[in-house]
Amino acid sequence: MNSSRRELRRQSGQALVELAFILPVLLLLALGVIEIGRYAYISILVGNAAHAGAMYASLGASQANDQTGIQNAALYDFAGATSGSTSTNGQVAGNLTVTSVQSCGCDAAGSVTSAVCDKKANPTAGTCPASSHWVVAVAVTASGTFNSLFNYPGIPSSIAVSRTSTLRVF
Repeated sequence: MNSSRRELRRQSGQALVELAFILPVLLLLALGVIEIGRYAYISILVGNAAHAGAMYASLGASQANDQTGIQNAALYDFAGATSGSTSTNGQVAGNLTVTSVQSCGCDAAGSVTSAVCDKKANPTAGTCPASSHWVVAVAVTASGTFNSLFNYPGIPSSIAVSRTSTLRVF
């Protein structure tokens, strides 16, 4: 029985030493998981903002040409606020850049032939041969930046995030 007590005393600090070795690795893994989650969250917010802008633009021809309305729809979705103010989700609406591009053409059984959308530049805009019909689509691109909480060696501290959503204008 004496030998077993000596053995227990000799091993009494072993678990503490093992914890000291593994704890930094576990903390680094936890920080990595948190950073990846934050990147995914920002990416989803930027993608949803692009989709909100495209949804607004798809409501009709006047909305498809309303750059301010498209941008406001995306900003409200991104941060729930106007440019420059901070929202409840912690994002600053001014950190989001929104652009949109219209494309037009004649759709013949799923094959679209592109055309210029402006009637001044293209007098035949809006008219197609009998076997096809005129379609207008709007592509809205939202771009933001993910900033990491810490600086990691070999990994940039900020990453550009850009998402595009394209919808047909009705």
